[in-house]
Amino acid sequence: MYWKSKALYEALWDEFHLSKDAVFQTSKNMHHEIQLVYFKSLTDETKIQAIIFKPFYELDGDDGFSRYIRSLPNTSAFRETDDLRKKIIEGNLVLFCGQQIYILDVKKAVNNTVRESTIETVIQGPQFGFSENVEVNLNLIRHRYRQSTLMVETQVLEIDIPETVYILYDSQYVNRDRLQEIKNRLSQIKGKSLQAVGELEQRLNKQKITLFPTSMITERPDRVALNLAQGKVVLMINGTPFVLLAPAVFYDFMSSMEDIYQSWGVSRFIIALRYLGLSISLVLPSLYVGVTSFNPELFQVQLALSIAGSRVGVPYPSYLEVLFMLIMMELLTEASIRLPKTIGSTATTVGGLILGQAATEAGLVSNIMIILVAAVAISNFVIPINAMGFSLRVSKYFVLLLTTWYGLVGLMAGMLLLFGYLCKLDSFGQPYLRLFLGSNDKDLLNEKENAS
Repeated sequence: MYWKSKALYEALWDEFHLSKDAVFQTSKNMHHEIQLVYFKSLTDETKIQAIIFKPFYELDGDDGFSRYIRSLPNTSAFRETDDLRKKIIEGNLVLFCGQQIYILDVKKAVNNTVRESTIETVIQGPQFGFSENVEVNLNLIRHRYRQSTLMVETQVLEIDIPETVYILYDSQYVNRDRLQEIKNRLSQIKGKSLQAVGELEQRLNKQKITLFPTSMITERPDRVALNLAQGKVVLMINGTPFVLLAPAVFYDFMSSMEDIYQSWGVSRFIIALRYLGLSISLVLPSLYVGVTSFNPELFQVQLALSIAGSRVGVPYPSYLEVLFMLIMMELLTEASIRLPKTIGSTATTVGGLILGQAATEAGLVSNIMIILVAAVAISNFVIPINAMGFSLRVSKYFVLLLTTWYGLVGLMAGMLLLFGYLCKLDSFGQPYLRLFLGSNDKDLLNEKENAS
C-alpha cells in the first residue's frame, strides 16, 4: 500500500506541480510524516491549519492522528474508484498519512467577496463577476473550469513597483508559440507601476497607436472558462475586477455570453442585429452627408422633398449639422458615465430631450437629423464589448471626413481603407478578421502539432 500511495502522489505531482496555486506539502513530527496536495485558490488554508496541522503536532502516535482524521465530517478514505485529480479540482484536500489516503472537504467559501457583473450583463446565465482579489478570482475560474490541464503561472514585471501577473491557460489547447510570445512581451514591459489590466493591455500591444483592441478585457468568469477551452491565455493582476484575454479577434468582440445561453436561432438573430447596428453606426452619418450634399437624386422624390423641407432654415451644410449632433451625443454619452449612478440616466435623458427639442426649434438642426443621430447612438450601444464600441465611435468620424470631401466615393474609400486596416491587424500572430478561434479549428490544431 505504501508504494501505491507513493505512486499516486507522484502522479499528482506530475499533473499539477507546474501550476503555481497547487500545494504539495510534507510535514513531520516525532512519530511519522504526512503529505498534503491541494489548490490554495480552492481551499481554506485557515481550516487546514486548524483541523490538520494543529492536531498533527498535538496527538501522540500514528494511530491517534488517523483515528482523528477518520472521525472528521466530510472526510472519506480513498477508494479504488476515486479520481484524486477530480477531487482536488473540486476543492478537496488529499492527505497521505502512512499507508492511508484521505480526502477532506476544506473548500473555500467566496460568496461574500463576489460582486455582481455590472458591465457585461446577461438575462440568462451567471450574474456574478470577478472581484479585486486575485485569489478569489482564481477560485471562481477553478470552479467554472474544472480541468486538470488548467495551468496557473506567475511572472513578475520589472517595473518601478514590481507587479505579479498570473498567466492561466489550458495546456491541452493552448498554442505554445503564442503563449511564449505573450510571456516575452510581459518580460519586455518596463517603466512605471501598473494599476489595471487596461494599462497592461496597452503595454503588451506592439503597435503603440492602434484604433481597435487586440486583446479583450472581461469581468465574467464564464467568458474566461469559454476562452480557456478555446486555447486562449488569461492574464490577471491583483487589485482589479477585470482580466485580460489574448489573443482576441474581431468576431470575439461581437459575441456575448448571452449567445450560448439562448437557442441557436435566437442567438444568430441577435448576432445579425449586432452587425446591423455596427453598419448603421459606422455608415449612416456618412451616407446621409454623401447623398444630401452630392447625390440627392438617389432618393425618391417624396423622401428628397421631405429631407429638403426639414432642412429649410438650417444655416450650414449637412456635414456640419451631422458633426455637431454627433459630438453632442458623444458628450451626453460621456456624461452618463461620469455622473453618479443615481442621477446619471435621468440627467442625460432629460438633457438629450431638451437639447434635441431646442436645437430643432431654433433651426440649428433638422428633424430628420435628430432621428439619424438617435439611430446611430442606439446602434452603437448594441455592441457587447465596450472597447469595440469605442473604436467604432471613433472610426465613423474618419469615414465622415472622407465623405465630406469626396461624397459617396469617399464613403466607399473610407470603408475600404478601414477594412484594409483590419486585415493588416493581428492579435499575437492571429489574423484579426479570422471568424473563429477555437480548439476545433483545423489550422489551430495543425499549429499545436507543429509547436509540439
